Amino acid sequence: MIPIITQCYQNEHLSVSDYELISQKHHLVTFEKGAFILEHSQSLNAYYILLDGCVHSFANNSNGNSTTIYLFTPHEVVIAVNALFQRKQTVENWQCLTKCTLLQISFEDFQELYHSLYGFREWGRTWMANELFQLKERSIAMRTHSAKERYEELLKNKPYIFSLVPLKLIASYLGITDTSLSRIRKELK
Repeated sequence: MIPIITQCYQNEHLSVSDYELISQKHHLVTFEKGAFILEHSQSLNAYYILLDGCVHSFANNSNGNSTTIYLFTPHEVVIAVNALFQRKQTVENWQCLTKCTLLQISFEDFQELYHSLYGFREWGRTWMANELFQLKERSIAMRTHSAKERYEELLKNKPYIFSLVPLKLIASYLGITDTSLSRIRKELK
């Protein structure tokens, strides 16, 4: 587990003993394909590092139609920041698209590490800034890039996702219809 922990929490201010302590606070959990890790209106008391599999994050609009928010893939942190840190009920659902193996850390253990390890705080600050940057980039891209450009960006950054995720969920993530995604894929062949 230490190599995954070291990779995920990479920070120059963390020592080998810090990584061992961080590792002790994580617990291995598995979920079967189709299982929900989190459902709308639940509270979140932990976050996860996805080791294997794919998790579909989605929310339902007022008409009951679901929209893909994110597709978590291996070695990503699976988290709903506002639900965890602001202690709010979530609007998201997390469903396993495959059998998933994750490392789980409770909010209490996170808080303990955050307040006792300078390097962990620095990792958290850097991680949060990076996530905010990526969210802003995605928000801008959804409004300014063509569907084809968004597809090509996803293909470049996460090519393996196409073997894990049904195309209709990828289309939802890209903000396009299934038909548009099919047309784009045909054009690029």
